[in-house]
Amino acid sequence: MRRAVMASVVMVAALLAGAVPAQAAAQTGGHGGWVPAPSAAFEQPAGARCDFAIRSEPIRDEVRQLVLETNADGTPKRVVYAGDLIVKFTNLATGVSAEVDASGTALVDYHTDGSMTWYVVGPVIFGFRDDGSTLPRGMWLIDGVYTLAFSPTFQKTLTMVHGTTTNLCTLVD
Repeated sequence: MRRAVMASVVMVAALLAGAVPAQAAAQTGGHGGWVPAPSAAFEQPAGARCDFAIRSEPIRDEVRQLVLETNADGTPKRVVYAGDLIVKFTNLATGVSAEVDASGTALVDYHTDGSMTWYVVGPVIFGFRDDGSTLPRGMWLIDGVYTLAFSPTFQKTLTMVHGTTTNLCTLVD
């Protein structure tokens, strides 16, 4: 598994090194170019991810996506995501907040059964529920080199090559 992750990391780096810059591709509007992939703000009630209600909102979002491969029906099969993403994470009970850098680069394989596999370099935020698999309930900033496999029911399996995990709930508690 470790070799597969490293091979994917090398592939993402090679793709990004040879790709058209995001801004230039977005301006051309051509098929297959980089396009914005904005993150939406969201709230979670107390107990869903943290012991208290939370809000997550992007304050700087320059994430772009490049579809590398599609299924026969035109839906994305393999997509690269890259760009700056700074997120404000707020405890809605107390108003305490923290800004978090989630500017990782990910190669995502979307499978026809509804599962997906993320091959990531750098920090990305993922939510885990009580029965959410390899990490306890929380909003996690996962940083490093890793894969995150999602089952069709969104159970998550984290495989770290190298890196850290931080439960954002503890930052704003």
